[in-house]
Amino acid sequence: MTSFESFNLKPELLSAITDMGFETPTPVQEQAIPFLLGEQRDLTALAQTGTGKTAAFGLPLLQLIDLNDSRTQGLILCPTRELCIQITKELHLFAKNLRGLKILAVYGGSSMETQIKALKRGVHIIVATPGRILDLTRRKRADLSKIDFLVLDEADEMLNMGFKDELDAILAQSNEDKKTWLFSATLPREVLRISATYMDNPERIAVEGSREGLPNIEHHFYLIHAKHRYLVLKRIADINPDIYGIVFCRTRQDTKDVSHKLIQDGYNADALHGDLSQAQREGVMDRFRSRNIQMLVATDVAARGLDVSNLTHVIHFNLPDEPEAYTHRSGRTGRAGKKGISIVLAHMRDKSRLRFIENKMSISFQKKPVPSGEEVCNRQLLHLVDRMKNVEVDHEKIDSFLSVVYEKLGALNREEIIKHFVSLEFNRFLKYYKDAQDLNVSERRESSSSPRNKRLTKMFVKMGKRDGVTPGTLLSFINDLTRPKKIDIGSIEIQRNFTYFEIDPEFTGLVTKMAKKTRLMGKKSPVDVAEDQGQSPRRARRAPMKRKRRF
Repeated sequence: MTSFESFNLKPELLSAITDMGFETPTPVQEQAIPFLLGEQRDLTALAQTGTGKTAAFGLPLLQLIDLNDSRTQGLILCPTRELCIQITKELHLFAKNLRGLKILAVYGGSSMETQIKALKRGVHIIVATPGRILDLTRRKRADLSKIDFLVLDEADEMLNMGFKDELDAILAQSNEDKKTWLFSATLPREVLRISATYMDNPERIAVEGSREGLPNIEHHFYLIHAKHRYLVLKRIADINPDIYGIVFCRTRQDTKDVSHKLIQDGYNADALHGDLSQAQREGVMDRFRSRNIQMLVATDVAARGLDVSNLTHVIHFNLPDEPEAYTHRSGRTGRAGKKGISIVLAHMRDKSRLRFIENKMSISFQKKPVPSGEEVCNRQLLHLVDRMKNVEVDHEKIDSFLSVVYEKLGALNREEIIKHFVSLEFNRFLKYYKDAQDLNVSERRESSSSPRNKRLTKMFVKMGKRDGVTPGTLLSFINDLTRPKKIDIGSIEIQRNFTYFEIDPEFTGLVTKMAKKTRLMGKKSPVDVAEDQGQSPRRARRAPMKRKRRF
């Protein structure tokens, strides 16, 4: 069995690793650390979130930094300020015994003047988001021309978030002789372009075991009507009184809507999305880490870099577009040998996507029935009884009040007292779930009303893969056009220069009208009804249109 001692790390690093409780390296650490320490070459590493990537690049970087040289020698780029803060904290823990080492986190939403003062004093390693570090270099406050090491962490996510131009600029103006270490969960075309353009014959490692890195997670799905998503979410929360998890939504507006409803209904919940200031985000995260918030409702982007332990559940209010994103989300629970549950709120159109995720990520989904009102009440009653039984009694402080308590409860016998105390908190569940409807969907019953069996209208927008359009960006675009209405969306076909999608014909006029006032991927994007309504996008791909266009 490989150990950290076999990597010939500095004693200061090994002692810090031991203090942190690390015993054996993860697969990505086992492959990356000895290579980066021994070969001194560029590296492209394919590894999922939660596989120990920070130590995989952080330990070699700390080993190779020259503490006698005050210049900036290493730059780590990451997509979000949360991940920037998390990486910086972990590096500080690894380097706690390295005297004189200076590490600086640089990200938007915090004081630039404070960061400039720190840069003037000299730092060995900068951990940064692309936009802020590029701004500092343009102001000539940060010098990247002499760095020895550049780490791109979660490169695919930085590109998905629109940092292509910033990455190109940073890579182009930094030291030509630097070593570049690229870590990514996926290798889409743009990541491969960066590797081919800016890296020198990089070694590539792929940690296939990262897909199997979720052995402690159960994957459940509930088959429901889309309109019942929120009601089912509440039942999941009520059937799990000690729930501590993240609810993932597709858009920031959905995040706001769901969290607002949960708070109104009395749940300990809050939202994390891109419209919050840094101070607001840190406040939400502090309350979540201290468990004053049980359910954090977040978008994928906002949740990047969250470092929270002991999550019991991850709930997918909407399925992500890519299987790897599902793994990113689910990997937030089931860590450190503990069990976790990943739940998908799915309707019939999601079943094929669930099968695709199963095949691609080598996992297995279990279909679960939505809990009935009676089941929720039974669970809540037992939970209440357990709390009463296990509550810590301070006899010294409470005994002085017992005489008054006995006097007030003197008319009640033992059985009546128990019933009164239980009912005090339990009555609201009995009232809410009285005659509660069955939210389960019969596959046979749902299929008759499925959008796949409706006559949908095919729409056309003159933007495609070349413009960065993905199913997720298109769905968000359509949702924004039709909000607050919920519409049925059928097949989506994204070609290089244009995109087709199917929607409920009732909303074609609204979509066409609103698209004239809205931008897709920052560009004007008029939407029209496609000419050939007789074919679905997938069939139409084989059928030639006028002139040379095919789709």
